[in-house]
Amino acid sequence: MTSFTESASTALQLIVSFDAGLLTIVGRSLSVSATACAIACVLGLVSGAWLGVARFAGRGVLLTLLNTFLAVPSVVVGLVVYLLLSRSGPLGYLGWLFSFKAMVLAQALLVLPVVTALTRQAVEDVESTHGEQLRSLGAGPLMRSLLLAWDERYALLTVLIASFGRAISEVGAVMIVGGNIDGFTRVMTTAIALETSKGDLPLALGLGLILLSVVLLLNVLIALLRRWRERTEGGDKSRQLALPVLEVSA
Repeated sequence: MTSFTESASTALQLIVSFDAGLLTIVGRSLSVSATACAIACVLGLVSGAWLGVARFAGRGVLLTLLNTFLAVPSVVVGLVVYLLLSRSGPLGYLGWLFSFKAMVLAQALLVLPVVTALTRQAVEDVESTHGEQLRSLGAGPLMRSLLLAWDERYALLTVLIASFGRAISEVGAVMIVGGNIDGFTRVMTTAIALETSKGDLPLALGLGLILLSVVLLLNVLIALLRRWRERTEGGDKSRQLALPVLEVSA
């Protein structure tokens, strides 16, 4: 118990004193996850919105594969990226292995199915309610996907926040492709694992507290967005859809 108390006290001292090593790890972790989520969200929002309204042969198979990718462990994603970026891999000439770019790529591939699947579900749900109205006004699949995605913008913001939480809390993929190199590719989750194995509990605990704080903040933002959505929309989506449709049809 004394060991835990001492570790917690030292961890808090590291945080309040803005320890340079701790801040470097936190900053790198945030930048990797933010960059990966930005890439994944751009691709995932577009493809997910399109899948929500598109109907084509093989769509069911594609959605099954997409849902399967949601359950792929992060270590498997890391392994695939490692094989792609290794010296003998097809992308080995890029020289990205054990670098910031490799970690961004791994996290982007990990988050992309999540953003795509949740966006597709949100758009498809509202399309079943308002899709006929949009089709009667001459909106094609692309325009319908854009309008419906905008209508579900608060839900999609929640998806983006949740995807960032998924990225920043994973450890397997970035450990494999980043190598956990001190000063270069060490992020919060990999540092916690390493420092715990080394017995440096104060630093591991300090990083753990910061990581928990980030996750808590993300959940608070999600709750505030849901409350904001309830207040602004008021349950009446038909009136919300009418304005952009009239502008487009004009």
